[in-house]
Amino acid sequence: MWGILSQKLGAARGLSSQVVGNYVLRLRLAPSAMPMRHYSSATKEMTVRDALNSALDEEMAADPNVFVMGEEVGEYQGAYKITKGLLDKYGPERVVDTPITEAGFAGIGVGSAYHGLRPVIEFMTFNFSMQAIDHIINSAAKSNYMSAGQINVPIVFRGPNGPAAGVGAQHSQCYGAWYGSVPGLKVLVPYSSEDARGLLKAAIRDPDPVVFLENELLYGETFPISAEALDSSFCLPIGKAKIEREGKDITITAFSKMVGYALKAAEILEKEGINAEVINLRSIRPLDRATINASVRKTNRLVTVEEGFPQHGVGAEICATVVEDSFGYLDAPVERIAGADVPTPYAANLERMAFPQIEDIVRAAKRACYRSVPMAASA
Repeated sequence: MWGILSQKLGAARGLSSQVVGNYVLRLRLAPSAMPMRHYSSATKEMTVRDALNSALDEEMAADPNVFVMGEEVGEYQGAYKITKGLLDKYGPERVVDTPITEAGFAGIGVGSAYHGLRPVIEFMTFNFSMQAIDHIINSAAKSNYMSAGQINVPIVFRGPNGPAAGVGAQHSQCYGAWYGSVPGLKVLVPYSSEDARGLLKAAIRDPDPVVFLENELLYGETFPISAEALDSSFCLPIGKAKIEREGKDITITAFSKMVGYALKAAEILEKEGINAEVINLRSIRPLDRATINASVRKTNRLVTVEEGFPQHGVGAEICATVVEDSFGYLDAPVERIAGADVPTPYAANLERMAFPQIEDIVRAAKRACYRSVPMAASA
């Protein structure tokens, strides 16, 4: 396996085109910025798993530089079946099974990206990316800066992120804030099937390293998907949030699985006369501050929702930017809903208590809507 990959890299080094086995490797320029488009008119439904699989398939078909590497991505077709069918279609030179060595295959992936290939590195869970964090941060994220723009690292690190169900503390943690704090990385967090397809395609085409945080519990979820999103050219802009539900009384920001919780909370709030606007962040880095602040300036209230730890979290960053840019518009203190400040419990009852629930979002929104920012006493 390693010999095949070494042959690929050797063929690609310094050449614009070279045949390796049955595949032609071509170094391509960074893609131009994708025009902003609006997608609507859902025509069918698709699971998040199938959306990711189809995006990988189409990008591998379109560009022979794209290949997938990780544990069990080939013969087993992926721990969560995201790479199902790809080995049969593209062969072992482009769907590469690896030993259990995250540091090893992540490092090889970064090296191959240095030489013009476009690796998609799958971690069986992002908790295991800690074994490879030196390559992600020091080798991938910093190389463009340290080379004065001479080296691009078009690599995607993807896999399930955040708490799952009954898998314990070492397999249940959100890494959005970890990687979102690193200059040089882009960090994407899909919620729906349309998010998954459009953002993964954008990540693979991007000239910079992308951390792509999926959610294990969303893989089997089915979402409506538009005809436009099923087109092979479909691509979502990186760094642009989506307003999933418009409202006028309070802004709720969320990402990944928590978007669904926020939408359900908004339905409950509507029955009580509170009209909530729900923002699906889609991207943690870059963060769409403009959309968030525009919404807060309309609703005058903010609740952030995430499954990560509260201290130094994504919600803390959002609250800070709103206080910096839109403090004068706030009619109530900002509210943060996050995971408990403890390692994830194994027991099911404690696990549920450790992460945000729909009722937590409802209570926070009510608090924000029923109180105002206290005015300073006049002298």
